[in-house]
Amino acid sequence: MNRRQKAILTDIIAVVIVTAVAIVVMIELRNWLNRSEATRAMEHLGSVVSQYRKDYGAVPPESYVLDIKESLPGQVRLGGLYYRARWIEFESGPDEILAYTRMGYQSLFQGRKFIVLRLDGRVEQIQADQLQALLDRQQGPMEKEELKNR
Repeated sequence: MNRRQKAILTDIIAVVIVTAVAIVVMIELRNWLNRSEATRAMEHLGSVVSQYRKDYGAVPPESYVLDIKESLPGQVRLGGLYYRARWIEFESGPDEILAYTRMGYQSLFQGRKFIVLRLDGRVEQIQADQLQALLDRQQGPMEKEELKNR
């Protein structure tokens, strides 16, 4: 292989590497935007729930939240929302999980996460194993049985 052929091969390899990196960056950017929009929608839901709690002294029923969900900015990114209001009790603390949804936009570097809305209005993204550990502590036998039947 002569010098010119080596230079051409080096250029081709460089273009392939740069293209691969650009594709990964574009995929991650798209997924980051989708995750951000889903998180923002959950934050809006948290605001609606907080206002309802101020007005009525309790968390809203699931039917109310499902109606509101349709009007939230970015709601299409929320996917299947699981709302736990009927399992929330007066003794429930601020860390209790009120709602969660699995993010359909998996990061190549962070794995699959869930967006969680806490009873105190905080919204966060957590890994599946963290969510499961929290739910194991917070769910009662009746809720676990209902989830098995879904």
